[in-house]
Amino acid sequence: MNEWIGFFLAMACLLLFSQKNIGLAMFLGAFVLGIFTIPNRLPLTIFSCICNPSTILLALIIGLIPLIGGILNETGQIDRLICNLRIGKKPFLMLSPALIGLLPMPGGALLSVPIVDKAGGSIPKEKKAGVNIWFRHILFLIYPISADYIISTEAAQIELYQPLSYLMVIFVFSILLGYFFFLRDETGKIRYERDFSLKGLFLPLSVLLIAPLLNILIIKLVSLPFKEIGTLAAVTASFILAIVIGKTDLKMLRKIAIEAKPWSFAFMIMGIIVFLEVFKKSGMLEILEMIPMTPSILYSIGFILGFITGRIITPAGIVFPIYLAKFGVISPLVFALIYFGIFLGYVMAPTHPCVTLTISSLKVELKDYIRVLAPPVTIAFLIGLLTLNMLGKVSSVS
Repeated sequence: MNEWIGFFLAMACLLLFSQKNIGLAMFLGAFVLGIFTIPNRLPLTIFSCICNPSTILLALIIGLIPLIGGILNETGQIDRLICNLRIGKKPFLMLSPALIGLLPMPGGALLSVPIVDKAGGSIPKEKKAGVNIWFRHILFLIYPISADYIISTEAAQIELYQPLSYLMVIFVFSILLGYFFFLRDETGKIRYERDFSLKGLFLPLSVLLIAPLLNILIIKLVSLPFKEIGTLAAVTASFILAIVIGKTDLKMLRKIAIEAKPWSFAFMIMGIIVFLEVFKKSGMLEILEMIPMTPSILYSIGFILGFITGRIITPAGIVFPIYLAKFGVISPLVFALIYFGIFLGYVMAPTHPCVTLTISSLKVELKDYIRVLAPPVTIAFLIGLLTLNMLGKVSSVS
């Protein structure tokens, strides 16, 4: 009985406080669950998690990512990248918000809204809002050096690059959906005010690409005591390159750090890891194993939590540990589908800050935004659900 009380109170903490501070919500959830289930072991569990080298390395990785985004934005590198994307109007409307979406910063949606609004021309405002949100977040599906993706794979206990082949298929499918519902009728060309600059395109793009490419190379060539060392080295290389390209001095770096708040991201990953460890030791995993549940139900729960919280990390921190308890190791394909389900709820969520900022900036009603997003989200959700059901039938036959 204590386990259930602690579990529901912990879930309430996650849902209530994650809007303000995900790290604090996770620590509070872990504390509440631990008090009801493992009160004597709770202090040592928290201490061992925080002092674990993998946790410290992950915190450093997650802390560096917003600094890279802040440097690219503050030094104008992201503007140069966007201005030199000579790829046609429709691809431009897809890629420009997507590239800006890689910068994890508060209010980042406001950076891409004016670009979409201006380049979109006669597209209705509610569809422009759909373009900005859908394509702004679409690279989250396949960009491995993002906080959402790193933390989700950590929660699922799966290697960082294992699900990417399946997520790439989902990514292409999502592009086609977005094109069909938002851009297929759009015509015209973009007029550029400046001449094309290869340097302006290549340099900021290299900052975004060097981390995942270097990380893959390190994994293939070097044997490390902790896999996070390779990821930290790759992200650090991206950070240093951003500083060099942007000619960032200490004064500017200090200003960027204050605005980006990298310590809050580091605190967040520590809170998530502590919560997951307390969750494992609480006995809830064994209890949840006895409850009738299918991957399809967890997929649906992930979608609902994504819609309620307007987050990817919070649902991932809840759904993937339950899946592991119920079904054991999660396959890369199942991870990709559940992650996509969470993503679909997230892009339509009224609680998602990017949604609020976008519709406010474009003066669009929430009901009109949801009306525009509902068809592609519904189609994608049902296809994901059907795929999971088919996988279940294949597994039961074999």
